[in-house]
Amino acid sequence: MSGKWAGVYPAVTTKFKEDFSLDHAEMERGFNYQLEGGVHGLICCGSLGENSTLTMDEKFEVFQVAKSVSSGKVPVILTLAEASTVDACTFASRAEKEGADGLMVLPPMRYPSDRRETMQYLRTIAAASDLPIMIYNNPVAYTVDVTPEMFAELAEEPKFTSIKESSDNIRRVTDIINIVGTERYQIFCGVDNIAFESILMGSVGWVAGLVCAFPKETVKIYELAMAGRVKEAREIYRWFMPLLHLDVSTKLVQNIKLAEEIVGCGNDRVRPPRLALVGEERKHVEKVIRDALAVRPDLSRY
Repeated sequence: MSGKWAGVYPAVTTKFKEDFSLDHAEMERGFNYQLEGGVHGLICCGSLGENSTLTMDEKFEVFQVAKSVSSGKVPVILTLAEASTVDACTFASRAEKEGADGLMVLPPMRYPSDRRETMQYLRTIAAASDLPIMIYNNPVAYTVDVTPEMFAELAEEPKFTSIKESSDNIRRVTDIINIVGTERYQIFCGVDNIAFESILMGSVGWVAGLVCAFPKETVKIYELAMAGRVKEAREIYRWFMPLLHLDVSTKLVQNIKLAEEIVGCGNDRVRPPRLALVGEERKHVEKVIRDALAVRPDLSRY
């Protein structure tokens, strides 16, 4: 077990054909686009990957495409977001057998578990395989909050190696570090428009969304920030911010897939009940993307 993850890990989108079946060829193209952009890992079937619309078998199909494209160059992590503990353990065991490098685990889906239930759920999943686990904390979207004090208790389980911190509260990075130290967990920011701030506060990774359309810019911000070249990283980040706001929306999937279509690395097809953007909503998002492209920074300057 490793799980010493760091860097930019795109929450990759899941590509569909016109009949909404999985489009393996388009996913291969998209995953290669990420690797060519310099990302450090791939995370499949997260919220941005339309997890809730995929069957368990489809999730493993997506994973196998990503695993094949990666060919060991970067870790491939599979998102576990199941409604029952039994299904979650089955998923974890299967992920280990199919060669996942790790799991990103959300608290139980569709049930707002209390503190005791959340802790039991996470510990039971950890016992179901030997895979390293990134705990995905997103109380804004999924109600359940894994607090710094809970992470301190969970620290006794070595399989919990990383945290995707998406509470939208930049103070959480410092609170977690203050209670468990800098070495216990690899903290990743999971909110695009506070990622730079999170890195400055001690996060070692960025589970990113707009990276799906802009991998080189995302990686460059991360590299510059980690190297202490704050002024240069901030320049690119300020350019990126209008785009990054598109990640913090209930329509993040539609927004980011539209960005992929406009830059030429995908299409805006989403699986129902989601529907592609139309009308004024689409015009607004298109304008944000095209305005940014018109003044896209020359990364060779950095």
